[in-house]
Amino acid sequence: MSDFKTNEYARLIGGSAFEPHEENPMLGWRGASRYYSEGYRDGFALECRAVRMAREELGLENIVIMIPFCRTIAEADKVLAELSKNGLVRHRKGLQIHVMAEIPSNVLLAERFAERFDGFSIGSNDLTQLVLGVDRDSDILSTLFDERDEAVTTAIAELLSKAQKSGAHTGICGQAPSDHPEFARFLVEHGIDSISVSPDSFLAVKRVIAKAEDAFRSR
Repeated sequence: MSDFKTNEYARLIGGSAFEPHEENPMLGWRGASRYYSEGYRDGFALECRAVRMAREELGLENIVIMIPFCRTIAEADKVLAELSKNGLVRHRKGLQIHVMAEIPSNVLLAERFAERFDGFSIGSNDLTQLVLGVDRDSDILSTLFDERDEAVTTAIAELLSKAQKSGAHTGICGQAPSDHPEFARFLVEHGIDSISVSPDSFLAVKRVIAKAEDAFRSR
């Protein structure tokens, strides 16, 4: 579902008339926090209508809903309530609802998030930003932004372990597996279920994953 920030919406034609100014949009009114808000609830209803049309009228029942930037358990419950209100009920007609794991709270409370969602998709860019306290858009701090930092990989390993124990699906979106073969290997070794990569790196990453899986099986 949508995860535009206030400055991104404001740059759209007519957007500045509706969006508040935020000093730090990256940590502001985005993702899940918009869906149950009076200022965006109607827009979210349109998103839900589009998903329902795709699943129920076009027959694309393999569509899985992904909720981004969900900060708290209470927020997760509010979003699920909004989805239900708009006809998208978890497990009805096989509907799965996943959550992005991109905030330290998603890692720390992974078992409780897993009670509400069917899977996690690791958002490595935002998770790195929030674990290291580095603005991912800052050129000045670009040398500090690294998904392979030990603090970030420790958080990811913890999430994968908790998700596996909870029976939740795990995946990752972000550039790290495409750019760094050792990062893809790390994910495989910790039991991730799926990895998204950019098209130009697909074959190279596929080879790395195959090697890692062979090595893991031979232990």
